[in-house]
Parts: sequence; C-alpha cells; structure tokens
Amino acid sequence: MAERVLLVDDDDRLAAMLATWLGQRGVEVERAPDGRTGLSRARGGGFDAVVLDVMLPDLEGFEVLRQLRQSSRVPVLMLTARGDETDRIVGLEMGADDYLPKPFNPRELLARIRAVLRRNQPVVEEVLRFEELEIDLAARVVRLSGETRPLTAHQFEILRVLAESAGRVLTRNQIMERVRGLELEAFDRSIDVHVSRIRSAVEPDPKNPRRIQTIRGSGYLFTR
Repeated sequence: MAERVLLVDDDDRLAAMLATWLGQRGVEVERAPDGRTGLSRARGGGFDAVVLDVMLPDLEGFEVLRQLRQSSRVPVLMLTARGDETDRIVGLEMGADDYLPKPFNPRELLARIRAVLRRNQPVVEEVLRFEELEIDLAARVVRLSGETRPLTAHQFEILRVLAESAGRVLTRNQIMERVRGLELEAFDRSIDVHVSRIRSAVEPDPKNPRRIQTIRGSGYLFTR
C-alpha cells in the first residue's frame, strides 16, 4: 500500500516536482499551499506523514506544527531554506520528527520520509524466521542454523528489506530507497557486490543461491 504524504509548501514549482517524483516511487502526495490549509487537512487525518515548510505565507511552519501537535502525532518532517541550526533545534523540540534544509535531493527526502515512518511504526515481529535462517531485527543479528553470520550494517539493511518483501521482486532502486540511513550513493554502484556477500553469509551454497535469487532484468527476489 502506497504511503500517503501531505506536502505543505507555497513553492508551486517545487511542490509539483516533488508530487510527480514521489508519485512515481509509490508515494501519494496531497499538496497544501499554505499553513492554514495544511493544518486543516493534517487534522483531518488519513496521512502517513506531513512534509512541512517553515516559511509559509500565513501561519509559519512552527505554528502549524505547534497547533497540530495538540491533537495529532502524525510524523512531521520540516523543510526550510534557512540554515540556522537554532531553527532545526526549535523544530525538533516542538515535536518535528526530522528536519531537511533546502535545497535537497529528492532521494534524500524520500529516504527520510521512509525512515520517519519506520521509526513511528511498531515492530510487529522482531525476528524474521525462514527455516534455518533467522534475522533478529532488534539485535541486528543474522543466524544461520543457530550460528551468527557476519554482515556489515548496509548488508544487514539490504537483507532486512529483501526479507520483509519476501516473495516480491525488488529492483535495485527500490532496495536502495528502502534502506535505512542517508548514505545511499555510497553503495549505489556496488549493490550487487553487497548481495553477493550476503549470499556468502546466509546461503548454504552461495554459488547456487536458493534464498536470494537474481531476476534477470528486474532485480532480486527473497524466497520464503
């Protein structure tokens, strides 16, 4: 199910671009051009997150956040063209979940939105089990037949993303966008290498993987 995000920003060009870009990546965006409209729609509910600009033509973003927090705990990510660290601290102290200065890369915004959503979702199952393979989400440990297998932080996150989407083919871009953290470019061109090393850790026979399969021309499939 697509995430539903309310974007409160009076920059029509930026808002339109983000709505299109995020929409192409599975995020449904509703736009509000000013603080009062954004506050009313956010209070109405139905959104997984709110992306809120600080500089708005009527109610300043901080005031929108203050009033919204009186009745809602919806995750809020604030945007600002101001680089003042004080603004960031004030926003976080008032209840913002994250803060992103303009200009920004849309991929970073998407990564932060999904990270905020994950932090605000209860962990339904802390250990994912697939026969002899166990992925302990709380301890961030992977075990194969009871033996702990070594994985880097990035490799653990890639495995988590694949396992949580077991039975579905994920493209390389989808995997990168769902991985926690912001250092996406660091492994953009080497995701295949990471997957190869994950296989070495979790596959009984890495040369003939049965758990993490390559789907030619598409991406990767984690089998149940």
